[in-house]
Amino acid sequence: MRSDVERSAPPASRSLWNQVLSEARCIRSVLDPDDWFPASPTPEVARREAAMAIATCMACPVRAQCLELSLRHWDIGQHGVWGGLIPADRAELRRRWPGREG
Repeated sequence: MRSDVERSAPPASRSLWNQVLSEARCIRSVLDPDDWFPASPTPEVARREAAMAIATCMACPVRAQCLELSLRHWDIGQHGVWGGLIPADRAELRRRWPGREG
């Protein structure tokens, strides 16, 4: 099932969504869904909590595309592990990201 964000996204974003959905390692992962959402607000602890998810991302062929989607669609991208980064790391990246929308 496609997300509302994916359906309403411009064609370039739809292409990224399709690529990520078809090739992402997380989709076929056996990790518990909670492993993708660190609970700690402390970045160092959150990285430890999400270590298995981050390791899955590091070997993913669409890691960069996933990270880009999280930055473009911050309403959903601000939660969980995307592109091998926890929310605090992506928030810092997003502050400096040239493609920032909103």
